[in-house]
Amino acid sequence: MVLILDSSALFAMEDLPEGDSLCPPGVVEELRRYKDGRLDLWGDLLRVSDCTKASEERVKAAAKKSGDLGRLSPVDISVIALAIDVGGIVLSDDYSIENVCAIMGIEYRPVGTSGIKRIEKWNYRCLGCGKWFKEKMDDCPVCGSGMRAHRKR
Repeated sequence: MVLILDSSALFAMEDLPEGDSLCPPGVVEELRRYKDGRLDLWGDLLRVSDCTKASEERVKAAAKKSGDLGRLSPVDISVIALAIDVGGIVLSDDYSIENVCAIMGIEYRPVGTSGIKRIEKWNYRCLGCGKWFKEKMDDCPVCGSGMRAHRKR
């Protein structure tokens, strides 16, 4: 059993779980950026591997359909893509990662939270003019205000 670890899972754990632990390089970079000392302790127990571009594109397409693309970082996308590449189980407390995994049929497990209860789809609303969009943008193209995510009903 290969476990694909997200940064949120690693931050929630005291020890690595039993099994083969794998993560993309971006996860290790996030741990280093936050000066997490457990990275030094885990050493060679945590394997690092890149995902394929093809799997990354599959994740982006699924996340775009659900509205999660604007909620996922490039590292989040690589975690899910790596799970596709190696047939692994994603360990994450990130609800958007869990949501996209559920949509794509990828097994996932929360670590420090109860996880998502159901699959959600997202739309984005401008905080200024109130216009709705299917995809997240930094600023509203109509009035330039910020955007907020809302669950589709």
